[in-house]
Amino acid sequence: MTTNQSNINQLITACKRGERTAQIKVYESYSKAMYNTSLRIVKNTFDAEDIMQESFITAFSKLNDLKDNQTFGAWLKRIVINNSLTFLRQQQIEVELEQVLYKIEDESSVENLEDYSEVKFQQLSQAMDTLKDNYQLALNLHYIEGYNYDEMCDILNISYANCRTLVSRAKSSLKKKLAVHI
Repeated sequence: MTTNQSNINQLITACKRGERTAQIKVYESYSKAMYNTSLRIVKNTFDAEDIMQESFITAFSKLNDLKDNQTFGAWLKRIVINNSLTFLRQQQIEVELEQVLYKIEDESSVENLEDYSEVKFQQLSQAMDTLKDNYQLALNLHYIEGYNYDEMCDILNISYANCRTLVSRAKSSLKKKLAVHI
């Protein structure tokens, strides 16, 4: 982001007063990151653009509900992710996450993704694109967006055990696909 945190706080305060120029500056500061977040979920540039714009409209209309201006970025990202998931559900592309009802695998038997640090980003990206949608979503939320299991449970509306299993299986599937590329 091009704007520092104290400037963002001032801009958010100005946005709460309804100042359009402040809204434009906030939009310019966050739009690229929010677009990329949505794109990783919906995988369509036009839909991601629409979702990102709708998310800003939602955020600006509910800005007075935000208690701490410093949390604006995380709050906005949550809106984008929720809107992206809602879009997927409305498009009947909803991932069948509740099918993951198996016992949690032993974490010690699953290697960390960091073991693939020498894998080029392009290879990783190609391998990610071949994963099932629910695996891609889980890995994106956990490793790219930085959500922990509890937050993912809320976002995906699944149990903690299902969330851990989903991430574990997604990592395992990604490792198998990366092994083919190496």
